[in-house]
Parts: sequence; structure tokens; C-alpha cells
Amino acid sequence: MTDLAWPWPAGAATGIGSLPGTDIAEAQRVVLGELPALPHLPELPARGPGADLIGRTGGLLVELPVELYAARWRIALRPGRDLRRARDLMERDLDQLTVQAEEYAGPVKVQAAGPLTLAAGLERPLGGRMLRDPGAVRDLTGSLAEGLRGHVADLRRRLPHAQVLLQLDEPSLPAVLAGRVPTESGLGVYRSVEESTARDLLRTVVEAVGVPVVVHCCAADVPLELIRSAGAVAVALDLDLVTKLDPLGEAIDAGLGLLAGAAPALPTPGGPAPTSARVADRVRQLWDRLGFPRTRLARQVVVTPACGLAGATPEHVRAVLAACRDAGRRLAEE
Repeated sequence: MTDLAWPWPAGAATGIGSLPGTDIAEAQRVVLGELPALPHLPELPARGPGADLIGRTGGLLVELPVELYAARWRIALRPGRDLRRARDLMERDLDQLTVQAEEYAGPVKVQAAGPLTLAAGLERPLGGRMLRDPGAVRDLTGSLAEGLRGHVADLRRRLPHAQVLLQLDEPSLPAVLAGRVPTESGLGVYRSVEESTARDLLRTVVEAVGVPVVVHCCAADVPLELIRSAGAVAVALDLDLVTKLDPLGEAIDAGLGLLAGAAPALPTPGGPAPTSARVADRVRQLWDRLGFPRTRLARQVVVTPACGLAGATPEHVRAVLAACRDAGRRLAEE
């Protein structure tokens, strides 16, 4: 493998995105305090509709307004209050990040749903998920690409000294590829999307935004080669769900960065709090099993929680983020 420069410093740690609570100012303080090498824009789904993954990303779409109908997000005929709420929440979050990180000069990460997960979670105006109509999925992807390009440009204006990374959350990607997304009745499933089509959709977004892109998938059977060939700089995984080492080793050897989900997103009842030593060992053991030299580990790998932390207590959040941060430092010092 040729030498590559990954868009984060050696020994970095970051969060996946979501945190508990409804106070964005406090959430941003926690992230900037605990993850100084690679902070992210927190997501607070406890605030309700518009703060969830699909609604939050839907608010970024261009010329495709969204609305809530029967507790599900769908494409609307015209903009309404649901869309305004989603956009207002995002604007409030960006304002808070601007206030607290105005002079920040390192990498910063923002998150949004990827095109396949968005197509699997968003409904058409007349019913049925967008996934049902390949033409609608292409239009949705184009709208998402344009919206995320504007979102990234806005963040760059707000934080002129920072380097922006975009994380595309694709938890539904394996199910979309395998034809496992259920229809509304629950009696059937949507037709599978071919890997080449999914790769092209992902690549459309990756190429549009003009910044490094990480694809996060907290599911089994993550299509690593698809993600790498779509142009992503890294993949974010839950290490507990990695069962096949060869595909991961091949992707890493080809230069794909790894956001290694090595710390528990939820506390173990009656168990100890995560420690940096234990988290570092998880990452180190995987790296050794893959057979790569330790000298590459701290540059190519970012330490993260296993998944989002929306269901955790504030105390666990601080313990997990601190453990990830210090684990990254341990790996960088070896």
C-alpha cells in the first residue's frame, strides 16, 4: 500500500453522532471537551421529530420537502411546519457549534443519512418507500448530494479554520442490498438494489460534497469494497459485528481508514465503566489479527464508541468518550 494521509491526526477519537438529552449547548461542550482531536456535531434525537436521522437529513434535501404522516416521514407536496422544525433544529445546532468552536483549527465531523438508508426510510407522497421506485431514488440522491454540498459549505463558512469531514450513516445498506427491507404491510420486502447501483448512488454524494466522507454502518455484513470503491475515505464499524476478517483486511490494505467502534454504547448492568486500556486492547487485538504493523495503527484508525450514545446516561457518555480519547492516545504513544 502506498503512503496515504488520512484526514485526522494520529491517535484521534470521535463519537458516532447521537447523544442523550435535549440541551445542544451542553452536548457540544461535552464533545469539544472530551474529543479535542476530532469533535463532531452532536445529534439529540430525544428532541423529537426533526432531530431523528431521517427527519434531520430530510431537512437538508433540495426541492424535495418532507413532512410527518402517521409518525413516518414522507415527501410532501409543499414545505410545511415539520420541515421548518427540522431546519430550525439544525440551524440551532450549527449556531451553537459556531459559538463554541469558532477558532477551532482541526478536523470536525458532521453526520447525515446516506442515500440508501434515506430511500429505505422515507416514503413517497402516495405511499410506499422511495426504495420502491429506482427513478425516485436517483432523484432523492441528487437532492441529497446538493443539500449536503450546501450544508458542508455553510459549515466551512462558520468554522473557517476547521477541516470538515462528512459521515454518511447507512445502517440499512446491507438490508437494501439483500432485499430485506419490509414493505409497509410487513408481508413482503422490497426488491434488492444491485451493488453497482448502490455504489453509484453513494459515489454521487461523495463526489458532490468536496470533503472526505466516512460511511458508518452499525450492522453485520457491511459491504466494505462497495464503500471503498464509492470513494469513501473510511468506514465506521461496531467491532462486535465484525465476523469476517479477510474483507476488512483487504479494505484496510487498500487504504480505507477505520473508525473502530470499540467502546460499549450502553453500560453493562452491574459492570465496570469502560477504561482506555480495555478499549485500546480491543483495537490492538483486531489490528494484530489482521496482520498489519503497529506503526500504521494510530494513523489509519480512529477510536469510537460502538454506535450512537442516545440511549446512554450522561455519566456513561462522558466515561465512554474519555475512554476512547485516552485509548487513541495510548495507541499513538506505542
